[in-house]
Amino acid sequence: MEKVVIIRYAEIHLKGKNRGYFERVFANNLEKALKGIRHELHRTSGRYLVANFDEEWTEEIMRRISRVFGVHSYSQGLLTESSPDAIYAAARLVVPAEGSFKVQTHRGDKHYPLTSMEISAHIGGRLLDEFPALCVDVHTPAHTVYVDIRESGRALVFGTFCDGPHGMPVSTAGRGLLLISGGIDSPVAGYMMAKRGLTVELLHFHSYPYTNEAAKEKVVTLARLLSDYTLVTRLTTVSVTHIQEEIHKKCAAELNVTLLRRFMLRIAERVSAHVGAGCLVTGESLGQVASQTLEGLTSSNAVVSLPVLRPLIGFDKEDIIEVAKKIGTFETSTLPYEDCCTVFLPDFPAIRPKLPFIEEEEKKLDVEGLVEDALSTREIIRL
Repeated sequence: MEKVVIIRYAEIHLKGKNRGYFERVFANNLEKALKGIRHELHRTSGRYLVANFDEEWTEEIMRRISRVFGVHSYSQGLLTESSPDAIYAAARLVVPAEGSFKVQTHRGDKHYPLTSMEISAHIGGRLLDEFPALCVDVHTPAHTVYVDIRESGRALVFGTFCDGPHGMPVSTAGRGLLLISGGIDSPVAGYMMAKRGLTVELLHFHSYPYTNEAAKEKVVTLARLLSDYTLVTRLTTVSVTHIQEEIHKKCAAELNVTLLRRFMLRIAERVSAHVGAGCLVTGESLGQVASQTLEGLTSSNAVVSLPVLRPLIGFDKEDIIEVAKKIGTFETSTLPYEDCCTVFLPDFPAIRPKLPFIEEEEKKLDVEGLVEDALSTREIIRL
């Protein structure tokens, strides 16, 4: 008998002939998540087992697995031989000493001599004999002993299912570049795209010295929190201070934010070529702020050829905050440090900017020179 962590995958089971590819990536991501912990990872017909680990690492293993996209559910359990005596020996270690319970059996090995109902009745009866304070309740038990008979002549016995993050394994849907700020929205956008299998690279714009070093460290912290889910290992930062100063000096004040967003996407498209990204990702939500109207978003899209994915486009703020709290980024995102979008913020930003007016104002700027200057400030931070 051996203590194991049982992992069941999510949408991968819907894949056809290329299912093996998704399983290999999933296993690789599990290994990345468990790096630094002595363990063995085994695959057994729709299940992955983490085995041969020191018991004091159990909770940390469970915590890390809970952040791997593609995991449908996971359990702490026991791996044993599939004989009734061996299963019972494991079940008595899982069941509590008192209260209502039932035994629920899944028989992956259809050649096993007992049916699922017979196994459950046999194990349940023996447990009742040994633990007189137990009682059977097959409808609403306080505790369930799960028995999973595998084809290999082994059985898994466990007492709980923990819900995983679901989704698809990261890196099975290509690579994207997330424009991450210090706010609530962009980390959630990165989380949601990683959940669909996208490898999410990170790009942050800063306006030092108008924004301080603490604001930058806040984003580094957010990147590290996000990396638990995205497996990202680096954060690229670029200064846009000189761009903002030029816009503020030469262009209509109401277009400050709109023009800055266009520069950000231009720079992001250049950075994406260096990191191999095929799309850009932002945390924009329709109508949330002045620059996120349909006209504002359209003006930003006009300067790039890459698709711009906005997974939060239909979310309201409460929806976004709920996810941020779930993934652990909300507290850091709400620390009171300004980001570059608050620098030179006009009193009355344009809500529905007209593209011809934007383009006319942009002629006052050396667009290509400013983009190149920004790219020269690029810094890569290893996470």
